Amino acid sequence: MGRTQWADVDRYINATPVGEDEALAGAIRASAQAGLPPIHVSPAQGKLLHLIARLQGAREVLEIGTLGGYSTIWLARALPDGGRLVTLEAEPRHAEVARANLERAQVSSRVDLRVGRAQELLPALAAEGRPPFDLVFIDADKAGIPEYFAWALRLSRRGAAIIVDNVVRQGSVLDAASTDPSVQGVRRFNELLAAERRVSATTVQTVGTKGYDGFTLAVVVGD
Repeated sequence: MGRTQWADVDRYINATPVGEDEALAGAIRASAQAGLPPIHVSPAQGKLLHLIARLQGAREVLEIGTLGGYSTIWLARALPDGGRLVTLEAEPRHAEVARANLERAQVSSRVDLRVGRAQELLPALAAEGRPPFDLVFIDADKAGIPEYFAWALRLSRRGAAIIVDNVVRQGSVLDAASTDPSVQGVRRFNELLAAERRVSATTVQTVGTKGYDGFTLAVVVGD
């Protein structure tokens, strides 16, 4: 079994249990037409985020890395009435495309899209005195994952879920001598995770249309 078959299975899954609709498919098309990189989560991964948010009963969600808003739509649709999703995007052009996609998906009223570097937006978010987050999804530059995770932990309630994408890097996470900042960012994150007693976590390897990668799921178990 290779990548072609993984992609075929993904397409089969997307057409059966996932149920991606036109608003979601349209968000991917619009992102591609605007020249955004094709690094959004897969439909199956988007549905997983949606289901985790629903299992959490999440009312307050933080997303670090909006891109074209594809995962944002999945998460926003999981929110109950009065729920709120704050999503952070460093690139103004990406944010522009995401706003249009969110509007077409009719979820923009639930989403607070903030443009700027997460390293600057996260301290400002902490200073607002807002309710803690029930779920955090981290899918931004991988070199920044350790810092984003530290902020996610600070901004989340006990029992919150923190999900970090792209943490296997086609197996290159094993290479301690790698000069790739993304690989080193993931390795530093794993070191933090191993020493952090306030969370319980696991990492799951994945294959599919996006190749070989994986995600980490951490639950905040202490203050």
